[in-house]
Amino acid sequence: MSQSNNSSDKQAKQGGTKTMNKNQLKIWFLIPLIVFIGLFVMLYMRLGKPTDIVTNTALERPVPTFELPLLSDTSRIMTNDNLPDEPFLMNIWGSWCPTCIIEHPFLMQLEERGVNLVGVNYKDDIGDAFGYLNRGGDPFSMSIQDLSGQFALDLGLTGAPETFVVDGEGVIRQHIIGEVNESNWQSRIEPCLTVLNKANDNNVSPDPIQVEEVCK
Repeated sequence: MSQSNNSSDKQAKQGGTKTMNKNQLKIWFLIPLIVFIGLFVMLYMRLGKPTDIVTNTALERPVPTFELPLLSDTSRIMTNDNLPDEPFLMNIWGSWCPTCIIEHPFLMQLEERGVNLVGVNYKDDIGDAFGYLNRGGDPFSMSIQDLSGQFALDLGLTGAPETFVVDGEGVIRQHIIGEVNESNWQSRIEPCLTVLNKANDNNVSPDPIQVEEVCK
């Protein structure tokens, strides 16, 4: 009798174990499905609603106030007073940025054409930044060092490289996201600079209507 009872107990335990294993498998199968449904519901509820992340932009406003080191001599602090008093391009770059490397030869061409470029070295190691300029050439009339990245964020940066077209009064008139190349130079940037340079040469503020039409 004892052996028979033991055998029955073992069978009962094995049956219970099999049932538990099946239940556990069902639970593990259902977890991803529940997570997926939850995510789907949250995304559906967000449709048509504004996102919580808003990128500030300095477009049509003066260049944000800054006090940052000159890259070539970090003992010197640059401010808005050191910016050119003529229209120029402010380019956000970093030696770690693959698209900046692609863009760089064209910036060298612009410098050769007489375009004034101010660089903002964004969250970069100074040694790497110097190596980058030594290898590819330095197209900038000056570069300021933005180690924290706060100045670039104040400008409205979404990701390097980006370029801001600034008029002779220090107001940002155009924001180019991504690399500057021959295509957007001819279609967008050069026409905007032409309007801004004409106004600067005549010592007047740029015509708002022209700026709106050309510096989109």
